[in-house]
Parts: sequence; C-alpha cells; structure tokens
Amino acid sequence: MAQDFWASSGFALLERSASGLRPTEAWLARFLAREELAPPAEAGAQERALHAKLARDPRAPVAAAEVERVEDADARDNWRAFLRFRDHLWAHATLEDGYRSLFGAGAVDLAPPFVDALVQAITRSMLEGTADAWLCRAAEMLFRRQRLAAEDGRILAADAATVETYAETGGFGAVGKLLRSQGTSTAAVKMDVLTHENAPFYFLRDELYSFVLDLTAGSGGAAALARVLERWIAHLAGVAVTIEPASRVEDARWRWHVGLDLDSTSILNALYRGESVAPRELERLLLLFRLEFRDPADAAPQLAGRPVYLGLACRPDRTLKLKPQNLLANLPFAAAVSRGA
Repeated sequence: MAQDFWASSGFALLERSASGLRPTEAWLARFLAREELAPPAEAGAQERALHAKLARDPRAPVAAAEVERVEDADARDNWRAFLRFRDHLWAHATLEDGYRSLFGAGAVDLAPPFVDALVQAITRSMLEGTADAWLCRAAEMLFRRQRLAAEDGRILAADAATVETYAETGGFGAVGKLLRSQGTSTAAVKMDVLTHENAPFYFLRDELYSFVLDLTAGSGGAAALARVLERWIAHLAGVAVTIEPASRVEDARWRWHVGLDLDSTSILNALYRGESVAPRELERLLLLFRLEFRDPADAAPQLAGRPVYLGLACRPDRTLKLKPQNLLANLPFAAAVSRGA
C-alpha cells in the first residue's frame, strides 16, 4: 500500500500535471512561516507590513524600495532571496522546469535552502505511490546533508542536522539543550539503522529524519540509492538508465565519469588522469556506480556504448552533500535529449 511521507515538502499543495508540478500560492505561502521570514517580536513596522502583504497574496508585486525599507539588514537579504525564488518559479511552467533552468550557463541565483526545497518536492512527486522505505530514505540524500561513520566494516549515513540536534539537545528540544548546558545528562535518542524489520516505522518517523542508511557496497542502501538516481534521471531528463553499485573502475577504456559531489569529482578526475591519489583521499570515495544508457541513442556519440562511472565521496569532516544536479549537467546526453530537457 502506498504511503504518504514528507508532508513538510508541501507536495499536497502543488498542482500536478503531465509535465510536472505547478507552483501554487498556498505552496509559496508556507515559506513565509520559516524563521528567516516570519517577523520576530522585535521586527519593525516595515518588515511586518511586507510579511502581511505577502501572507495575503504571495504573488503580490513587491518594489525594490519596499524591501529597502525593511529595518533589519539580515531580513532584507532574506526577503530578496525569497522574492528571487518566487519570481523564478512563476517564470516557469513547472517546478521541474524551474529546477532544470538553474544549471545552464552562469551561477545558480537561488539560495541553497530554496534549491533543496525544489529537490524535495520534485523527489516527493517522483516517489509518489511507493511504500518502499529504502527508496525514501535513500532519496533524502538528494536534499539533506549526511554525516558518515564507519562501523564494523560498514559505511553508515545519518542525517547531519538530526545528528547535530541530538548532540546539542539529546533530542529533547529546548529542555534538552538547557539540561546539557547545565551538565545534566539526558537519555540518548537512538538513530536506528534501517532494516527490513524496522522499515515499516519509517513512515511514522519520516519527518524526524532519524533512520541511518547503510551505504556499504552490496547493501540494500546502496542499491536503493542507485534506484533513486535512475528515477531522478528519468523524471528530469526523460532518459532511461541502469545504475548498479561497482566495487572499482576496472575499465581500460574508461571514457566518462560524474562525481555526485564536489569531492568525488576531484578524486575521480585525478584517477582518470592517472595521478597518484593518497590513501586517505581514496578512503573518502565511499561508493562507485556504473551507469549504462538503456537506449544508446540517448547518449552522446563519443560515449559509443561505454558505461559512465558515478562517484560518491564525503568531505574530510565526514559530511556529504549529494548534488543531484550533476546528473543533469554532466551526463553525456545526446544533443536531442539535452535540447528536450
């Protein structure tokens, strides 16, 4: 049976069409409740007036002078970021179109939280109808930073924000933070490794982001991430691919690779050039995948039926932020596919 999940994505407030998700005023209005935009107790009259105006009509025109009159400098920056996001969305027919347009020529002009919000909503739509907790937990990696740990030969990924919150509060909010500041111990809040036994509970705890995913090569987590990446490419590029975890690149005719994050890109580039890579750097290359186009005509001619290798690596501080846009910007699609995306 299909399950609902990620209510915070606002998926239920979006309009669905054959071409993708259409933004609505109700979906945009949710952002006005975020702490970056909701006026604090000390907010000035101009900030409150701007918030009230957009709460009544999220599509209301806002002159630059209105933002400049907001009393707090940080608040002015936040409003500019929101308005760029809002105007970018309304300039495109769907969220998917708006997302794809971000990664053409030039730098991305939207603040990272708004990009992640787009990815979450699109991914939620992509997984509509699933009851597979593994797919859902793996898909969290497309829009939430992870913290990696090695345990008993396994590579475990935990939601970084959840780990940091638990470390600060013990999972008990402001009360836990107060107790810890006073040196009072609090009960540990367990983050369970996702297993077949506890997978049904994912849909009761999906907004807590409290399940740990085993990404060890050959694990269910690695396989689930491969399936998610396949769906992402199919949904946003309209191209069918097969992705499988790989233990290493053993290919004398290695022609193309894509890093799924900044660090794996750097490591794979060095390996491709035949450069020596320090063991401590190689150790951060957590996963490799082998991607093949199901229809060779969807790939650029220079690929000539060869596979594409994908890499996933953590930062030196053991965090990981996957960049799903790399699959759209860097895969060797045929010209006709690139024009159609």
